[in-house]
Amino acid sequence: MIPGGGQPNMQQLLQQAQKMQQDLAAAQEELAHAEVEGRAGGGLVRATVTGSGELRALVIDPKAVDPEDTETLADLVVAAVQAANENAQALQQQKLGPLAQGLGGGSGIPGLPF
Repeated sequence: MIPGGGQPNMQQLLQQAQKMQQDLAAAQEELAHAEVEGRAGGGLVRATVTGSGELRALVIDPKAVDPEDTETLADLVVAAVQAANENAQALQQQKLGPLAQGLGGGSGIPGLPF
């Protein structure tokens, strides 16, 4: 409801939308540079991804390497990358969630994972 029954101030709405767009762009830029880690096998395999999900590093402890059992190593790598991506999604929700709510709840906004 608009107080007094008047029309919304279009200039003010436009300024609010521009600010939200700038805030969203800044949050996305911050996510692109933030790094989060996921671990598997008690830390034998560690994956680092950016807040936007790009794999940046993979560290494998030599104790995890068994030439007779490469399947376990592969499973550990996949688990570490999945854990890192889950952490990245949590960071995305933390950074972008409040902005998406300001845009109408976040559902159906292209490019947002929530």
